[in-house]
Amino acid sequence: MKTVKLTETEARLAELIWKGEPLPSGELVKLCEAELGWKKSTTYTMLKRLEAKGLFHNGDGTVVSLISKEDFHAERSKQFVEETFGGSLPRFLAAFTRSRKLEEKEIDELLKLINEKEEE
Repeated sequence: MKTVKLTETEARLAELIWKGEPLPSGELVKLCEAELGWKKSTTYTMLKRLEAKGLFHNGDGTVVSLISKEDFHAERSKQFVEETFGGSLPRFLAAFTRSRKLEEKEIDELLKLINEKEEE
């Protein structure tokens, strides 16, 4: 996946779509009016931006994602670690935990993920 960065406004629209997809485009317009205070033209302009970025498709009056929310955020996280910590997950975790103590449950979850990856 190419690097895709979203503006705050684009991210808000993306979250609405992921939450309700597949979403008839008319319903998306109503949802954006209620949730974001947008007019129909604004909704379609912003949707076209997200389509151009390869995240969504509006075909036959229905908006669907081309990439799942989870896959999008996983790729963005990977890009952040790459750009900020030279791709080093240990360096990222060291920086993250420098100002925040991990709870026992979080440590257990991390160990479980590590063990699962070792077994693959």
